[in-house]
Amino acid sequence: MTERIREFLRHRREDGPCLVVDLDVVRDNYAKFARALPDTRVFYAVKANPAPELLAMLAQLGSCFDTASVVEIELALAAGATPDRISFGNTIKKERDIVRALEYGVRLFAVDCEAEVDKIARATALVGAEGVKVFCRILCDGAGAEWPLSRKFGCEPEMAVEVLEHAHRAGLEAYGVSFHVGSQQGNVGAWDQALASSSAIFQTLAERGIVLSMVNLGGGFPTRYLKDIPAVEAYGQSIFEALSRHFGNRIPETIIEPGRGMVGNAGMIEAEVVLVSKKSRAEGETRWVYLDIGKFGGLAETMDESIRYAIRTDRDGDEMEPCVLAGPTCDSADVLYEKTPYPLPVSLAIGDKVLIEGTGAYTTTYAAVAFNGFPPLKSYVI
Repeated sequence: MTERIREFLRHRREDGPCLVVDLDVVRDNYAKFARALPDTRVFYAVKANPAPELLAMLAQLGSCFDTASVVEIELALAAGATPDRISFGNTIKKERDIVRALEYGVRLFAVDCEAEVDKIARATALVGAEGVKVFCRILCDGAGAEWPLSRKFGCEPEMAVEVLEHAHRAGLEAYGVSFHVGSQQGNVGAWDQALASSSAIFQTLAERGIVLSMVNLGGGFPTRYLKDIPAVEAYGQSIFEALSRHFGNRIPETIIEPGRGMVGNAGMIEAEVVLVSKKSRAEGETRWVYLDIGKFGGLAETMDESIRYAIRTDRDGDEMEPCVLAGPTCDSADVLYEKTPYPLPVSLAIGDKVLIEGTGAYTTTYAAVAFNGFPPLKSYVI
């Protein structure tokens, strides 16, 4: 926890859980990405945390933005980004949303099938837009990631060749290839195989007279939770070596889409213990600790216990004992850690505050609006 967050929470008098994000940490993270991959443009993944103050600072630093909807495009523009610094990176878009993005001046779009290409081509013709670029997302196994991505996005590399050729024939610029190695990726070499596939796509299309320009390296850069993670510099070095290995002296333009790695460690959630109880009087029965925040209040990434946050209390010097950790809602799915109980102080009591670290990403954006009447997670950017 930074001293700025500590001081903010010391003077906060409001009720309910809240997230506090320290912009100084985000600024430092941006600088690290820029140094680690100096020839790569940063497209911050707005979905990780769309706080206006955060977007404005990143825009001022020169960041570009990966967006998943028209609303996120509008947020990036309002923050000071120009349309040429915005990618519509969702492969599932309504045609009217593509039209709106084109009207805003956005010219870079993700696809993973010919039907999506056709939507962009029709919208381009309707608006009369020029210079519209598409990149095709390919499937990636995500081995080594704590939050592996499903097959919802992307296509097989062989199919990507046909999708990009289809885009070329439709009058769009077949611009490049993208992939995502899985969120919270702990293996610095995870990009190698995807870059090998990307290089093969570049070569096959070049033989057909279509020259690609860009590889979108996606996100996956981790933040620290309970375990140490490799430094950003280690990822940068490994990615550069893989690019050189597979593309030789003709390294394409590259972009990255950090979200969690940009803002995860900048945020801290303060929550409160609502109840401590047991399910029976049997000796050794595990305690249940209920917080005023759970899966529906912003901690959705505890699903399947994939992300295990570091949790601190004022009683951490006392005896520790594993417990089941759960949220406050009337939904049996609102249990954070049960398969692997979480060690917390035996002395932890109702009304105690707990601090959940590394929560700057994918918390406010996952929080329900009013499930069970609980308000959205409050957020402060300092």
